[in-house]
Amino acid sequence: MLRRAEQAVADEVSGPRHFSGWQLYLVLAIATSWSLFQLATGKVLVLNSSVVRSVHLAFALALAFVSFPLIRRPSSAGFLTRLAPRDRFHPLDLILAAVAAFAALYVVLDYDGLAARIGHPLPRDRVVGIALMLLLLEGGRRVLGLPLPTIATVMSSLAFLGPYLPSAIAFRGVSLDRFLGQITLSNEGIFGIPLGVSANIVFLFVLFGAMLERAGGGAWFIQLATSLLGAFRGGPAKACVVASGLVGMVSGSSVANAVTAGTLTIPLMKSIGYPPRKAGAIETASSVWGQLMPPIMGAAAFIMAEYLNVPYLTVVKSAIIPAILVYAAMFFIVHVEACKLGLKGIPRIELPKFFPTLTSGLHYLIPIGVLVYKLVVLRHTPESSAFLAISTLAVLIVVQELLRAVRKGAGRNAALRNGIALIGSSLAGGARNMTGVAIATASAGIIIGVMTMGPGGMVNEAVERLSGGSIMLLLLITMLASLVLGMGLPTTANYIVMASLTAPIIVSVGSNLGLEVPLIAAHMFVFYFGICADITPPVALAAFASAGIARSDPLKTGFQAFWYALPTFVLPFMFIFNHDLLLVGVDHWWEAVVVAGTGMIAAISLASILQGWLLTRLKWYEGAMLAISVVLLYRPYLTSNVLGLGSKWGAYGIAILLWGGVWFMQRVRRTGPKAT
Repeated sequence: MLRRAEQAVADEVSGPRHFSGWQLYLVLAIATSWSLFQLATGKVLVLNSSVVRSVHLAFALALAFVSFPLIRRPSSAGFLTRLAPRDRFHPLDLILAAVAAFAALYVVLDYDGLAARIGHPLPRDRVVGIALMLLLLEGGRRVLGLPLPTIATVMSSLAFLGPYLPSAIAFRGVSLDRFLGQITLSNEGIFGIPLGVSANIVFLFVLFGAMLERAGGGAWFIQLATSLLGAFRGGPAKACVVASGLVGMVSGSSVANAVTAGTLTIPLMKSIGYPPRKAGAIETASSVWGQLMPPIMGAAAFIMAEYLNVPYLTVVKSAIIPAILVYAAMFFIVHVEACKLGLKGIPRIELPKFFPTLTSGLHYLIPIGVLVYKLVVLRHTPESSAFLAISTLAVLIVVQELLRAVRKGAGRNAALRNGIALIGSSLAGGARNMTGVAIATASAGIIIGVMTMGPGGMVNEAVERLSGGSIMLLLLITMLASLVLGMGLPTTANYIVMASLTAPIIVSVGSNLGLEVPLIAAHMFVFYFGICADITPPVALAAFASAGIARSDPLKTGFQAFWYALPTFVLPFMFIFNHDLLLVGVDHWWEAVVVAGTGMIAAISLASILQGWLLTRLKWYEGAMLAISVVLLYRPYLTSNVLGLGSKWGAYGIAILLWGGVWFMQRVRRTGPKAT
């Protein structure tokens, strides 16, 4: 089990193959060319969207076949194993990469011809379309595993089997020409909206995160959090929560976040007494929420903005309060664990000094500030904002290397070469990180395209019948489906599939019951549980990554992380019933402050109930008082009407009095370690 965890870390950080010689330069050339192309389309080149999507997928498939072997973990010698070397790519991989890239580029190479014969493909169109389907599924299997290709294959089969299904769920089937025309030769399937968002927006933000990490920004965030919080009770764990949030702002990947921050924070947590299982679980639970942290959230957030046809800033605005609440709850939980275990912090003398640490990396805030200013103040597009931020960061990297050379008395030419090499490695690393995202969005496009051919109505009707018109039952079904799908799908693909299937149904069922559900609330519900799937056992890759660093059992680490994250599982249900949490209809800054403050009390109260501890161990009646305060704070409109309070402010007032009463009683009788 521990070996599997270590392998998960290795695959995430460097991929399953380690090249040398001319093959290394070839892979680097492909990855760097991809990044340069995406940068050019962000500001310099003006190309048709079909061209951008086609080239984007061609690069992704080429990298997938040369970087990931036929068998990712060969266990014994044999014919297939000889086709999957670990230190080089096989000639067959190069052939498949070339064929896959050509198949992806075919819609551009014969763009006018395909447009003229829509619905009447030539034999070569069919051959290329089938080849693209098969190679995309194989590339997805190599990069992402079996679940997503399996789901795409099953859904594709349904499109042809519709007339042969039981009469209750039967639908008109499709012909091969219609299937290929929509899925492989148009912008309604593989080359649909998800791949377009991946090509136009997501790539640049992932590249920005990769460049900032390689420049030293990620390490600076971790050092800063450690120097600030390390001396407090359970300080390394608190630093872990803050550092994971900061790294998550620019990472957008649960596993990458866990690996980046965990390499420093997990050993520090173990050094002060956290058991390895809990140290890994704290890092896991802290890392997964990085996809909620603005300004750079997970790829699914950009796709959400495109689906909803709203500015990306609107999605960021809706995500900010939930992000604050989940990290506040995690911060409280690690403090409670420190109290229970009787832990102290790291002696201040052993920690880096805060102000020198702060000033040593302030320049990393410049590109982030440029990005936020362009997005929030100037309201420019995400792609132009990311392009300027990347350009600023590239200049910063070169200047940083030159200044380091001056301080060390080294040659400036060598420093300039180091800076350029660092930028080059960042370009290659960003492209490598995007391979899985691009293939996931393209594969999810197959599912979405098939759903519009008939199965979509069948699935929607089945889900609505299964819920019996109950909004709560529908939400529970959606939650469970998201968690189960998320065991095998990355967050982005999980969100695309579930949002396409269930988000409209949530809005419709809510409307039938007289409950107005904003579409963004339904999409945030699905997005949130897609993230939660990264922490849900038995398949929780972030937990495997953290366990590999902590040297703990991955399953036990995953279940512990799930327990830590459990208090926040209530939050997305409140998106549906309390839109204030998403700042929908909240127009004044002071209202947002109130929503954040009351939500934080509710999140901490719920975590306190599940941990059985506030300042010390809870009595049963104290837990009941906190539970009532949670209901009042999360559902102020409902409870104010039921209690006849007239407005939400009365519910807020009662909840705060209850919470304050519990805090005062615990303060008086506390016998455990003093709270910070």
